[in-house]
Amino acid sequence: MEEKGKVIILVAPSGGGKSTLARRLFKDFDELKFSVSATTRPPRDGEVDGKHYYFLTDAQFDQKIEEKAFLEWEEFYGGKKYGTLRSEVDKKLNSGYFILLDVEVKGAVNVKEIYGDECLSLFIQPPSIDVLKQRLIARGTEDDETLALRLERAKEELTYADRFDQVIINDHLETAYKEVKEAVLNFMNQN
Repeated sequence: MEEKGKVIILVAPSGGGKSTLARRLFKDFDELKFSVSATTRPPRDGEVDGKHYYFLTDAQFDQKIEEKAFLEWEEFYGGKKYGTLRSEVDKKLNSGYFILLDVEVKGAVNVKEIYGDECLSLFIQPPSIDVLKQRLIARGTEDDETLALRLERAKEELTYADRFDQVIINDHLETAYKEVKEAVLNFMNQN
C-alpha cells in the first residue's frame, strides 16, 4: 500500500502573495496536488466544474454543511460560500499525495486541528498593512468599498498568525518563496 500523504496549508490576507507562492510550489513538486473547493458563486468564463471548483447551489451547499462534508467553509462578500470537501482531500491523501490547501485563517485552524502533525500550516504575512494596501491597489481589481473590506479582514487575519506552524514575511518574493519551499521540503521528508 502507498504511504498516506499529508496536508499543507498556505494562508495569507488577500494580496499577500499566496497564489503566486502556490503556483511556484506546484511547478517544483510533482507530488503536490491542489484540492478543488466547492462554491456557490457562478462559474466565470472558462471555469470547469470539478476542475476549478465544484459549483453548487445554495441548497446543495447547505446540505453538505448539514452532512458535515466540509473540512472548513466560509461565507464571503455577497453571500457566496466556499468550502473544502473532506472527501476530495482524503481521496488524494489516501493515494499518497501531498495536498495544498488555500483556505482562510479560521478554516486553516480547523483543518490543522483535524490533521494535526500530518498538516503543515504556513501563514504568509505582508510586511505591513500599508504594503498590502498598495499591492491590492496595484492589482486593479478592487473598488474603494471592497478594498476597505479586504483591509479590515486582513487586520483580523493577522491576529491569527501565532496559531500557524510558521510565519513567513513576504517582503521580497524570492526570499519568501525560498522559506516556503524549504518548509515544504522538510515537511515532506518527515516520516
